[in-house]
Amino acid sequence: MARELIKGNVAMAESAIRYGLEAYFGYPITPQTELLEHLAKRMPELGRAFVQAESEVAAINMVYGAACTGVRVMTSSSSPGVSLMSEGISYIAGTEIPAVLINVMRGGPGLGNIAPAQSDYNQAVRGGGHGDYRNIVLAPASVQEAIDLVGLSFDLAEKYRTIAMILADGSIGQMMEPAELPEMRPIQRKDPEWATNGNPNRPRRQLTSIYLEPHDEEITNLRLLKRWQDIQTNEVRYKEYYLDDADYVIVGFGTAGRIALSAVRAARAKGIKVGLLRPITLSPFPVAVMDELSQRAKAFLVVEMNTGQMLDDVRMAVRGRAPIEFYGRPGGVVPFPDEIMSEIERMTHAKLNSQTDPRMAWLERALAR
Repeated sequence: MARELIKGNVAMAESAIRYGLEAYFGYPITPQTELLEHLAKRMPELGRAFVQAESEVAAINMVYGAACTGVRVMTSSSSPGVSLMSEGISYIAGTEIPAVLINVMRGGPGLGNIAPAQSDYNQAVRGGGHGDYRNIVLAPASVQEAIDLVGLSFDLAEKYRTIAMILADGSIGQMMEPAELPEMRPIQRKDPEWATNGNPNRPRRQLTSIYLEPHDEEITNLRLLKRWQDIQTNEVRYKEYYLDDADYVIVGFGTAGRIALSAVRAARAKGIKVGLLRPITLSPFPVAVMDELSQRAKAFLVVEMNTGQMLDDVRMAVRGRAPIEFYGRPGGVVPFPDEIMSEIERMTHAKLNSQTDPRMAWLERALAR
């Protein structure tokens, strides 16, 4: 198919339709509202289910109910809306059913603002609700990648009977880029062995997230952990740029990673041997490649649109074997490539210590700006 100029939110919505979305439940919140608006028009046209719920709490519980029947189901929201969904997200995880959630992040905490940010990283990769579970979390850095990750999210959610979340931000949702949408795929009615779809010609099926007997709850938690280990083994994804001979490694995801790539290319033009690792799966995190890089890199620079959330995962992966620096722009401020370029140059000339707390060192510089 030909590429077309398309907005990120609309692209993700139309991609979900073409990958077989059968039911959507959501509530409008900037900067993801165009996603809901597009589905409000397209889903009824195709005879599929669309409901604008009375709240995010209602929307996620509608997702929960529809997911139990085995259909492809999705919701979308932005930062405080996802917080309201947290209880339902935990119920879905505990019931072990597939669902897709798109979070187009905004500045926070609190109501914050409607500018792009990456402050929901911890909420997404640490589960997002109560209990012992993890979600698959995918971070696109372009409209095309967002389109592709929608299809992957449905496939992974169904493969592992789990929640797959696309963690985008306002930049990805609002920008327009040339991109290619997938062909429309026919709805494939499935009857997975666990689904409660009302078929009278088989034994009754029951889905629940409540296990009043502690031993049963323990077994469930261990089953979830084993499944997560399989995901960690099989589903790590990332992009590498200029890392073959890199002395310095930049780590950034989504929009921050995209901007960092421009800075890396500028640094390369100046003869600085720097490369970029851009995680696509934030959860599971690409620990193995970080481990390998830490054994040959002189230093790392983590770039985020927050105050250092992925930074903690990078520090755990590097395990003190190389110094780590940090550069963040929180609150909805998007960094410019020349800012990151300045950090690269500072890093190459500074006396770095692997024991220095990169967040506190960055904070001192940020407050002095």
